Amino acid sequence: MVEQVVVNGLLSSLIYVLMALGFTLIFGIMRIVNFAHGEFYMVGAMAVLFLFGALGWPFFLAVVAGGLLSGILGVVVERTLFRPLVGDELAGMIMSLAVGVILQSVALLLFGPSEQSVSRPFTGTWSLMSASVPWDRTIVGLCALGILVLFYVFLKYARLGLAMQAVAQDPDTATLMGIEPGLVYRAAFGLACVLAGLAGALMAPIYTVGPYMGELPMLKAFVVVILGGLGSLPGAVLGGFLIGLSESVVTTLVNSTVALIVSFVMVLLIVVARPSGLMGGSVR
Repeated sequence: MVEQVVVNGLLSSLIYVLMALGFTLIFGIMRIVNFAHGEFYMVGAMAVLFLFGALGWPFFLAVVAGGLLSGILGVVVERTLFRPLVGDELAGMIMSLAVGVILQSVALLLFGPSEQSVSRPFTGTWSLMSASVPWDRTIVGLCALGILVLFYVFLKYARLGLAMQAVAQDPDTATLMGIEPGLVYRAAFGLACVLAGLAGALMAPIYTVGPYMGELPMLKAFVVVILGGLGSLPGAVLGGFLIGLSESVVTTLVNSTVALIVSFVMVLLIVVARPSGLMGGSVR
């Protein structure tokens, strides 16, 4: 039973981390709390529903297309709506709520209000000690882990990744060093939406797909980044694994509703004890 709980928690954590990294990346660089992040998750899932479910594209090609579609949409939204609001947290938050409602409404018009299922591309289970692990969740977890590794390498070694870190730490100094903040804002917002879209695309066959499916992942991503520290990328990783493992334990022992309550209780305790989050002081 212990092995099953740990495996379930780790697999869930990887998706939470994908969502949380994009969310906290936007805040860390643009100081915008993007409450439309869940809708970009929904866009990725809708792309898989249409491309893989209806048109018969290969699953992984549909996943990549879903991530790219979310990223392109994110770049357009950032350039037209969010760029003038950089640094204005309240205005940016209000704009993100409006964008989220618009994306939900468009999805409602295109796909209808009903939740729809995507056929699973992988079936069966395999055993890890006493744990029984579905192949579809395993593939999703491995893909998410690979995306996280690529994201780390990008931030650590790519010029654009280093520029993002510089702008997050001190935009004025970064500008004096020849970095164009506008390019960094556009790339950061687009990359964050790619991460959300990939998370939604990977999870489309696991859960049902609908216009409002991004609300719960957005809520959990928000819990994760508050727990780890808003604006802290390492904090998002730590918070994602803490929430994923605690959720798996409580869901196994009680139920998923209590697990969500426990997650918020954890956040409340952390905010009281350390308002900046577990690692909120490490990245600005």
